[in-house]
Amino acid sequence: MSDNGLADLKRRIEAVISEVRKTVDPALKKSADEIADLQRSLAERSRDTGALIESIAVTAGPGQTPPYSQPGGSHSVAEHTVAITAGNSDVRYPHLVEHGTADAPAQPFFWPGFRLGRKRAQDRIKRAISKSVREGWKS
Repeated sequence: MSDNGLADLKRRIEAVISEVRKTVDPALKKSADEIADLQRSLAERSRDTGALIESIAVTAGPGQTPPYSQPGGSHSVAEHTVAITAGNSDVRYPHLVEHGTADAPAQPFFWPGFRLGRKRAQDRIKRAISKSVREGWKS
């Protein structure tokens, strides 16, 4: 391969990477919003004040999840990723609703909502990546 061919290949690969970065973020955000909406609808049956439903949040990277959020508490979200969390500094009980207590039955909403929306989200993200690879390679 000549130097000119190598330079052309390098340019195309950089164009693909740039295109993927531009198009995957909206697909990630849209998918996370859909999953969060599913989780909110599943949390309706545990509604008391609505604080739990309102605490379900989508954090796009780079960003910081709310303090005391589940799963895992506050953490940094890397660029080109999203995190869906439940809970905040006022709502510290999502895990108790999700898994139940000795006095209250479990009312799962977080993981069932994730599982319901995962396949559609994966398909959307794969389509966005495939399309952006084709577009980036053409340029």
